[in-house]
Amino acid sequence: MWLFAFFVAVPVIEIALFIQVGGFLGLFPTLAIVILTAVLGSYLVKQQGAIAMSQLRSSFGELRDPSEPLAHGAMILFSGALLLTPGFFTDAFGFLLLVPAFRAFAFKELQKRVSVQSFSMGGSAGFQTQNPRQTHDPDVIDGEWEPVSSEDSENNGTSGWTRH
Repeated sequence: MWLFAFFVAVPVIEIALFIQVGGFLGLFPTLAIVILTAVLGSYLVKQQGAIAMSQLRSSFGELRDPSEPLAHGAMILFSGALLLTPGFFTDAFGFLLLVPAFRAFAFKELQKRVSVQSFSMGGSAGFQTQNPRQTHDPDVIDGEWEPVSSEDSENNGTSGWTRH
């Protein structure tokens, strides 16, 4: 129900703001502001997105938890969608999401509500929290194998790992 209210409230707020700003400034200055915020927002999203990608690459390279750079990237992507949507309310929230301090605050608030159990990179666990319900067998080793045909074997039937 709250999602329906959100999708009704945002356009109503945008229309009300367009009427107020358009009545105060006029049609063409209002349209110029909307176009200017879209262009400026696109530039800032591109700049902030490159920084977020750099942070994400370094977290993968250093085998650190990538959840914060991923969350920042998602918030930057969402801010880009808001800034390209015509309107003053969505632009204000979109520009707010481009402020790194606000994104850090939003991430901390999200962290309180979401718990990361584990993540892995390249098949090895890079970060794990203790979860008593998790059934991980430390005696199991993941691996890859390929069947070898008898034509490829030098020993004609023996694997080379056993003695006769």
